[in-house]
Amino acid sequence: MAVHSILILGGTTEARQLAEALRDLGRFRLELSLAGRTKAPVEQPVPVRVGGFGGAEGLADYLKAGQVDVLIDATHPYAARISANAAKAAEISGVPLIALRRPGWERQAEDRWTEVESVEAAVAALGQKPRRAFLALGRQELLPFEAAPQHTYLVRSVDPVEPPLALPSVRYLTARGPFNEADERTLLAESGIEVVVSKNSGGAASYGKIVAARALGLPVVMIRRPVLPEVPSFQTVKALAAHVDQAFPAIQERGE
Repeated sequence: MAVHSILILGGTTEARQLAEALRDLGRFRLELSLAGRTKAPVEQPVPVRVGGFGGAEGLADYLKAGQVDVLIDATHPYAARISANAAKAAEISGVPLIALRRPGWERQAEDRWTEVESVEAAVAALGQKPRRAFLALGRQELLPFEAAPQHTYLVRSVDPVEPPLALPSVRYLTARGPFNEADERTLLAESGIEVVVSKNSGGAASYGKIVAARALGLPVVMIRRPVLPEVPSFQTVKALAAHVDQAFPAIQERGE
């Protein structure tokens, strides 16, 4: 029996879960692509490639050379460039593209959100008065906060921030989620945090800090999601895996 080839653009918990779900179907050739930004990624259930493709054209060439039957974009909701390249590569190569896009968090009545469009806007939203801010962002997005040295920062990331930020008062935590509400509430309270800066990543793994901020009455500077290409998409691993299972049935070899 021949198999369909699937390339998953990953880097999220859902990408790993999807790879596992498709692997368990037992009839797909799977490869999971990681950007390589995390130094020690978690173990994956399928073969992994690490690094970029060289833009949309490079990804299109990779799809054609590998005879990939379907491309799945399961990257982070804020990986706008990768998602745009995936859509363009699918158009160039003719390989169908499906996206896994977890829904964002919805503002609750007790939430004190200030929604902004970018990290730079989040820096401005902190204001001129010194505050103790918790930054729950990727390492690559911290540099703009050097423009606001009056604040005291608590930075949490999966990998160490290297080189350290050129700021007079910053403390670093390295940790990998999920983070529960109770631990997040303790962290925010004991650190004297006055404002949380976050992306609207969605999902449960990092929602604890948002619930904790709500419980403590803390304001949250929430960076809105970027606009992503309109492609066929699903919100859950279960729904996308079921679609792939139905849309790409087993291929019977001649003579079978």
